[in-house]
Amino acid sequence: MDPQIVQSIVEEVVLRLKRAGQTTPGIPIGVSARHAHVSIEHLETLFGAGYELTQKSDLFQPGQFAANETVLIVGPKGSIENVRILGPVRGATQVEISRTDAMKLGYQPPLRESGDVQGSSPVTIVGPKGSLYLTEGLIIAQRHIHMSPQDAKMYGFKQGEDVLVQIAGPRSIVYDNVRIRVSERYKLEMHMDTDEANAAWLATGDTGIILHPSDSKWMRQTTELDEQLAEPARRNRGYQENVQLIEQKLLTQRDIQELDASTITVSKHTIITPLARDTAKDKGITILFKQS
Repeated sequence: MDPQIVQSIVEEVVLRLKRAGQTTPGIPIGVSARHAHVSIEHLETLFGAGYELTQKSDLFQPGQFAANETVLIVGPKGSIENVRILGPVRGATQVEISRTDAMKLGYQPPLRESGDVQGSSPVTIVGPKGSLYLTEGLIIAQRHIHMSPQDAKMYGFKQGEDVLVQIAGPRSIVYDNVRIRVSERYKLEMHMDTDEANAAWLATGDTGIILHPSDSKWMRQTTELDEQLAEPARRNRGYQENVQLIEQKLLTQRDIQELDASTITVSKHTIITPLARDTAKDKGITILFKQS
């Protein structure tokens, strides 16, 4: 997408957030590579009796760390070496991978929140001292945002709510269905896997802008059903409509303010910012989308 278009969208989104009292919309991104969480019992199976994880580096979330220990994971079509274990140990073992990893292994694991492994894919884990076969425990982690209760209050979100995150840059993107996770143990950070990050040229430490689900309206294209629902209102206006054809890639609030029309028709690929939609509604302007 044209960088100027992205910048215009981001500026209007930031303005809407500021109007709602959200003056700090930026959120750090954490790119999560394939990794494993293990129980004490399974750690001893893989590395020997009485073994304890050793810390390689701290993670952004308090108390979490990347361990020096790695394992091999195996599926019906292949294997992946050097899958790092994250500490501390957990109550149950699970392995989180990307969709690309899943195809290499030959599995189709479900998209789940971390810890939700019931009915997920099986996987074999091999360590230096032993191996184990899990009948369930292999998942693709759903993208999510860690928040403290204070962060959640500031943004106006709650545990389990799904939001959108806008990423600007050379391969801009909006991630939907980003799950909010709230805990006193969390610091503000969005987690996504390597496939999702690569799609937008993201790296750990980059930032995005959180959008409330109500702001997702500007992402949706008007469907044929929308036009059918709008048609009776257009027929009942009792006057000849002034229809204009707009061929711009982006419609901003200023563009709508300068229009003298009751109806405009735009390409289905045209991006309309939230403030532009609000202004059109205020002026009684109907927006139609060409279907070809």
